[in-house]
This record gives sequence, C-alpha cells and structure tokens, in this order.
Amino acid sequence: MSLADVLATIIRTEPGPGPRPRDSDLDLFGITHPGKVRKENQDHFLLATVHQQAVVHATSLPQPEKLPVRGERLATILLVADGVGGAKAGREASRLAAEAITRYVTFAMRCFQGPVRTADEDFFDALRTAALEAHRAVLAEGAARAEASGMATTLTLAVAVWPRMYVVQVGDSRCYRYWDGELHQVTRDQTVAQELADQGVLPRENVSTSPLSNVLASAIGGHEAKPETSVLDIPTGCVVLLCSDGLTKHVSDAEIAEHIRAMTSSEQLCRGLVDKALERGGTDNITVIVGRARKPA
Repeated sequence: MSLADVLATIIRTEPGPGPRPRDSDLDLFGITHPGKVRKENQDHFLLATVHQQAVVHATSLPQPEKLPVRGERLATILLVADGVGGAKAGREASRLAAEAITRYVTFAMRCFQGPVRTADEDFFDALRTAALEAHRAVLAEGAARAEASGMATTLTLAVAVWPRMYVVQVGDSRCYRYWDGELHQVTRDQTVAQELADQGVLPRENVSTSPLSNVLASAIGGHEAKPETSVLDIPTGCVVLLCSDGLTKHVSDAEIAEHIRAMTSSEQLCRGLVDKALERGGTDNITVIVGRARKPA
C-alpha cells in the first residue's frame, strides 16, 4: 500500500478534522533574529513540505517540465534548533542537528506505508532515533575539533501528516497548538527547574523565575539527550507555532494567544511576536515559525 493510500485511509477513519487542506491552503512563515544583546544568531529553523516526486532522467517529450512530476503533499515539517547560548559553535550545532534530523525524517515517512494501526508507534520510534542520530552527529563534530568541544543545541520538530501532528522535543524550544480559542503548549521544557518541579521539589509557580530555568537537563550534543514525543490532532483552522526561548523569555503564553487571535497571516503573527520580544529587551536570539491551514472560503 502506498503512503498516499494510507493517508486516504486515515482521512476516512478519523472523525471531525475537516477536509484535507490543499497545498494552496497552507499559510507558513518563519523568522529568526539575533536579538539586541548577542552578537551571533545561533538559532536555525526549517519549514518544508514533503511530496512524492518523479525524477525525469530522460525523455523524448518536447516539454518535460510540464509533466506532473510532483505529487500531493505527504507531510509538512516545522523545526527550530537553538544553539546553546554562549557555548562554542552553538550555531554550528543547531545547523548540524537540523540537517541530520531532516534527512532522517524523509526515511521515517516509510512508516506510513505499513498498517495504519502501527504507523504511530513506528513513527515515534523513528523520530526518537532521528533525534539521537542528530545527537551523535553533534557529539562527533565536537569530539573531532577542539574549538567545537561542548557544542550543543535544542531541537523541536513537528511533522504534520494530516490530520495528525507528531512532535519530538529535546531542550526548551517550544511547540504550541492554538485551537478553538485555547493555546496549548505541546512540549515540556527540559530544564533543571522543570525537572525539579515535576519531582515536587520546586513549586511550579517558581519555575519561570528560578535561575535553573535556563539550565538544560537535556540537549542535542549535551551530557544527555532525552527525546520526548507526542501526537495530537490538527483540525483545519488550528495554528501551530514553534519558537526558541528568546521569544518566551519576554512574551507570555497569554500574549502569544492574544496575538494569534488577532492574526491576519502567519507572517504578520511571526513579525509581531518578534517585535514584541525586541521591545522588551531581546536578550537572546529569537526564532518563531508558524503554520496553519486556512479554512476554504
């Protein structure tokens, strides 16, 4: 069974997501800014769509460029990687991690060519493996070059295979979903402060003000990488937002939700949030990427 057939089966069996969005319905945008304090932007982001494609190697047809070589969209990829601030080669670490996991995701899409009932579990395994492959790539580069020793990065990846979104998280960059008037933080910050709060040692209301809120408990290339995965529905009209902590240091969840409610486009939303973070000091690199499927008129 082809991936397109599997996706069609999912569409028939999942209630309530609305019609499958066309490529022309997608509203995607991303932006990254160094902020006002740091000299270098160590963030990287990626927005991409994955398609079935026919590669024409030879033909006698007079205009092969007019052939339908690209099939319908299979998935949409949203990714943010935030090089550990102040660490050596942080920008290179985020680049290596983003490239490594993106290469692996294409391979991981094969999970959807098997029985639908096992696709989720297999894809989760593939995403965790992809994150650990990125971890190994960054560790290897750091070990090979003295000037890159200690390089590390966060990594937040969302793969939308309609009508679901699969998320893998390492570090404290975030993924949010806004739907039906509510903003939900999909990911969990992998910081020492959050770990202590989860263990009941630190009151949850003190997490954001704790000095340990900026200390990563898990990072790609760090002492330990602990990929966490999740899946959720993405009905037509919902908004998916990924960001580095350069945004959330200055802009609250309530303010992010307010900006989303007033959004006119993904570009306008991204630029508005970055401007807000800059107005409040811009103490870190700021990256925001947004994806939504507009409801048909």
